[in-house]
Amino acid sequence: MGKIILTGDRPTGRLHLGHYVGSLKNRVKLQNSGEYDEIYLMIADVQALTDNFANPKKVRDNVMECVLFYLACGIDPDKTNILIQSEVPALTELTCYYMNLVTIARLYRNPTVKSEVNLRGFGESIPSGFLNYPVSQAADITAFDATTVPVGEDQMPMIEQTKEIVHSFNRIYGETLVDPDIYLPEEGFARRLPGIDGKAKMSKSLDNCIYLDATDEEIKKKVMQMYTDPNHVRVEDPGKVEGNVVFTYLDVFCKDEDFQKYLPEYKNLDELKAHYQKGGLGDVKIKKFLTNVLCDVIRPIREKKLELMNNLDYVYDVVKKGTAKANEKANATLRRAKANMGIDYFESETFLKEVKENMQKN
Repeated sequence: MGKIILTGDRPTGRLHLGHYVGSLKNRVKLQNSGEYDEIYLMIADVQALTDNFANPKKVRDNVMECVLFYLACGIDPDKTNILIQSEVPALTELTCYYMNLVTIARLYRNPTVKSEVNLRGFGESIPSGFLNYPVSQAADITAFDATTVPVGEDQMPMIEQTKEIVHSFNRIYGETLVDPDIYLPEEGFARRLPGIDGKAKMSKSLDNCIYLDATDEEIKKKVMQMYTDPNHVRVEDPGKVEGNVVFTYLDVFCKDEDFQKYLPEYKNLDELKAHYQKGGLGDVKIKKFLTNVLCDVIRPIREKKLELMNNLDYVYDVVKKGTAKANEKANATLRRAKANMGIDYFESETFLKEVKENMQKN
């Protein structure tokens, strides 16, 4: 069996720099590495509905937005199958079977579920669909025989739960499902980009993100709002780079050639940091530099997205073909799972024979 990737996003809004750093940039790298035989990139609309059930239009309106951002960031439909989760029925059926292998108590202990429940303020009114999010995710991963799942550190408990389900299923029904491995970005700082307010996660709901189709003016506005060193009051004051969001972003995005282009008095980021730590360098100057750097990152994505918006028939065809390929793969896994579970009544060549033999015995 070859190396297969499964990854995806919930279509609940425009994608931002956090998505780009945490997943999109890495997906393009993996896609172009030539190391993987199949790649499936899923728009997880079913999972998005678990906490948007009263507003399905929000999910529906953002499905094609996801596809546009994927293609604009460099996802190649000739190398990556982009699919819509709800259009692959086998995923729902596998989820139903896997639910019998997981206790409610185990789901409540999942750290990622706990965190997301608190974030959304469900309290005791958590929807059962949301609580079963890890089971649904296990179905997504195993349906495509994924060997590799690129995710952020916050999703590691979800993959561990998938592995538990795989082990339980294979122990009970025989070797059926592929045991996946988690793939984390090599650069530690790139695993999760903080919000512009310094909070641990860039989030649409917190309005602390910079969108991948933001205009230059919008980027400038967001950067000027960024959290820096609160004790760096005057230009001459020494400043801290640790925990300073501006420098965190520069660590991720700036290159030596950016200094030649926008800040030639410095050779590289180390020199800029040293000056800031010594004192004599204002926040506005480094924010202007970061604005230029981010505009160079986002501008080609924004322009490519606008170009694709004028060719939506092509975009629609891409996701339709990707979903068709996904159905072929997931249906094969479902047939294999049902056969090993002994519930393939009409596809089994031995079922009727077994029934007759049992009735004759009785």
